[in-house]
Parts: sequence; structure tokens; C-alpha cells
Amino acid sequence: MSPKKITWKSVILRCYKAEQSALPESKKPVLKQGSFQRLSLSDLSSPGSQLSIDDLSNSQVTSNLHVFTLGELREITHNFSPCNLLGEGGFGPVYKGFIDDNKLRPGLKAQPVAVKLLNLDGLQGHREWLAEIIFLGQLRHPHLVKLIGYCSEDEQRLLVYEYMPRGSLENQLFRRYSAALPWSTRMKIALGAAKGLAFLHEADKPVIYRDFKASNILLDSDYNAKLSDFGLAKDGPEGDEAYVLTSIMGTKGYAAPEYVMNGHLTTMSDVYSFGVVLLELLTGKRSMDKIRPSRQHSLVEWARPLLKDPRKLDRVIDPRLEGQFSTKGAQKAAALAYKCLSHHPKPRPMMSDVVKVLELLQGFDDSLVGPFVYVVANENGSTDCVGKDESEENGHYHQGCIQRFGWRQRSRLPMSLVAYTDSALYNNFRNGLN
Repeated sequence: MSPKKITWKSVILRCYKAEQSALPESKKPVLKQGSFQRLSLSDLSSPGSQLSIDDLSNSQVTSNLHVFTLGELREITHNFSPCNLLGEGGFGPVYKGFIDDNKLRPGLKAQPVAVKLLNLDGLQGHREWLAEIIFLGQLRHPHLVKLIGYCSEDEQRLLVYEYMPRGSLENQLFRRYSAALPWSTRMKIALGAAKGLAFLHEADKPVIYRDFKASNILLDSDYNAKLSDFGLAKDGPEGDEAYVLTSIMGTKGYAAPEYVMNGHLTTMSDVYSFGVVLLELLTGKRSMDKIRPSRQHSLVEWARPLLKDPRKLDRVIDPRLEGQFSTKGAQKAAALAYKCLSHHPKPRPMMSDVVKVLELLQGFDDSLVGPFVYVVANENGSTDCVGKDESEENGHYHQGCIQRFGWRQRSRLPMSLVAYTDSALYNNFRNGLN
């Protein structure tokens, strides 16, 4: 006997039928505060099939979304001008556009937007486009990027999002020839991303994000983090069960080992990926980089053993911070990353616990742990810590100062190019005027 085909409309009716049923008060299901009956991809008989666009536009899923025409999106992006290109990912290119007040859509405020165009020859397709609409059309949270609307004409599939001025964490953290992100900003971003992930995991129907990485974390003008790109997201299994998948999807360097090796997928897989991003924030290094020495190609394999030893933390912390971070804050963040990166899922913390730890780290200022020290050569070949007197006055200096300030930049210069701390240089300059 062939299974009965389930249509989109029948699923919508089934999901909301409970509102019309006359169940006794004591037997009504108790939902979490602020929750609702969310439609998921698993509710569909054939998630990969082409669904009726009319059914989609008339459903509860898209009640908060605008349906744009291709012509309208061409207009707001200047015909997808290369000058408006923001970037390109697995889904396709993303263009910046601007919606004029009340001209394009009555009631839609004037605002810049990001328009994502599906690459018909790319790795993703209709199902990923549909997943974005189903998840972001129903889920709303300050740390999830807002989906404004979508477009479907012939084979064209487009998505319209709020515009995030500072782009992705990947661009902000790894770009060259720019100031390094301050410690407090890094911890703020980590907390925001953790809150978004915790929201997904704690929903009535838990969501496994499955592609948590630096390029999928977008930043607004105040560095508030928002998760984007839900094309690979998947509804979580019931209870403590795990999916066993034959098709492994995600990004190398971020995926959990049990998912890569055995296809086991749970919310703990996202926790591992979060640990990778937290490690990137600590080190300023990419999760995978073949340009680095062979033992450091994988950031996790190289850095994780160092995280549990506070004495070796100086080898991990991003040297571009130049000592401008809290020692206690760095140690707690490193310990958290170590737990998230456990080789086995069970020891990893839940994202709600991760949020609690990161909230405590928001109070740590970007305080200089000690004076910025340059190591210079004397005429007899020995080395001194320039700025030693100043360090003694502040109570930071001791005989092993070179090891103490291991994370700071060190220079060995000829005598004609001796480097000083700013205060020492100022004193010399002032003495020279006398």
C-alpha cells in the first residue's frame, strides 16, 4: 500500500488544527512561554520536491514576509550591479540594495537590504532556499538575521535580508592591514552568537544549525552578532537521540568529529563548531590554513592541548591584541573553548551554559596585563627588557619578564634601532630638550 501523499496545505491545516479542537483544559499541551506550532521540513512528505509557490505564499510560514518580483529586486540593486556586490557563498552572490519608503511596498520602511541570488550552477538549490524561508520565516530573535522577503520567478530564487553593515565575523577578524578587534568586542560577538545558537537548540522543535562558522556570523554597526544562512539547518531529533546521516554537509575545520566520522548529528555538533569559532576569536587564526606550519594546519589539533594549561596561554592568544586583554577573562574563555571542543559529545556544555559563562566575561575590560615589552640586544650580547624601571614601579617586573610577557611582540634590533616603551621614549625626548 503506497503512503498517502501529504500536501503543503494539508500540513498547514494539521499543524494548526489543535487551535480548533475541543480538548479538555487538563489535556491541552503545555508549551513554552512565547512558543508556537512551527512548521518544519520534517513535516513534509518530500522535502526535496518543488512545492507550489501559491501554497507557500498563502501559508502561515510566510505571513511575516514580503513577496518581491524579480523586477523590483533588479531595481533596488541597480540590476545586480557589480558595484553592489557584497560577497558570494555556496548559495550564490549577495548584493546590497535599498528600499525606498512606501515606493516598493506600502508599510515597508526605507532601509538598506542584502539580496541573495541563488546560483543555479552552485552547490545549493531549491531545498536550501526553501529551508531559509521555513526557518527564518517563523523564527525571530535578536541574534538571528531578519529575513524580509523572497522572490521566485521561473527558475530564479532570491532572498531579501536586513543589511548588516560590518559584514561577517570572518572579514572583521581575519582581514589584513586593519586594526585588530578589541578583546571586549570579541567577547561580545561570542556572546551574541551563543545566544542565537541557544535559542535554536531550546525551541519547541530544536534546530541543528549544522554550519556554524565565522563567515555565517554577521555583524551590525554595533558588533551585535546574528546567525545567517540556514540552508543546511535541520530539525533536531527527539530527546537525546542522534541523526545518523550518510551525507556529511558543512565546512571542514568546523564540523564535529563524530559527525565527520560516523554521521552522528545532534545539537552537541553545533557546540563543537561554536568552540572552533571561539578558538578563532582567541587566536585570530583561521580554523584551517595550509600556509601555517604542518603541525598547525588544523587550529583545533594544535591549540586545544594548550588551552588547559594557563602557563601556555601566551602561545595561543592573538598577538595583535598586544596584551590588551584580561588574563582571567582569557583563561575562562580558553577553558570554555576546551570543553566545547571535547572529542566526545557528552562532556560538551549546553549552549545555555555557554551563554552564562560568556555573560560573566562581558565585565572584563581590555586592560593591559603588563607593560608592552621589547627585547633588545646590548653591546655584550645580553638582553634587557626595555621599560624595566617603569615595570618595577608598577609591581609587574620580575627576573623572568621575557617569559612573563610571551604573547607580546618581541624585537631584536641593532643598537642604532633600540626600541622603547612610549613612556620611556617620551622621557628621552623630554630630556633631550633640556
